[in-house]
Amino acid sequence: MLEEVNIKDLNANCMRFGIVASKFNDEYVNSMLDAALNVLQKANANCMEVIRVPGAYEIPVVVGHLIGKKASLFDAVICLGVILRGETTHAKHIAEAVSLSLAKAQLTSDIPIINGVYLFENREQAEKRCIDPDHNRGVELANTAIEMASLIKRIRSWE
Repeated sequence: MLEEVNIKDLNANCMRFGIVASKFNDEYVNSMLDAALNVLQKANANCMEVIRVPGAYEIPVVVGHLIGKKASLFDAVICLGVILRGETTHAKHIAEAVSLSLAKAQLTSDIPIINGVYLFENREQAEKRCIDPDHNRGVELANTAIEMASLIKRIRSWE
């Protein structure tokens, strides 16, 4: 069963977030982006830099630049994209490549990279999880970014 999402009472004061969002399937991505920005603003994030890319496949290369050259600028990076399955296996290959690339980048950079690139079977699934305010994944992704940025800051203080 699909659970409702809620904005958590989190504090993102003094935190900076990069958001890399696909332009493809923009109706769904824009809705998640708006929801994520709303959560970050309510949590008093200091900086939210949004970068748009043509499609989901292009997200990892931009993330690589953000974390490789500007690692100190962002406490977390949120990635947003929607892939709709078609008649071939292309969508599956794109989704897998993006997910693996983001996971590797996260491990090598020590910066939380929140994977909000979704592969949906159909438009109904995308509408339910991206546009419906009760289930908009953008809320969940922003909550996760804040929690992970806070956690990594805490762990770094132990060093």
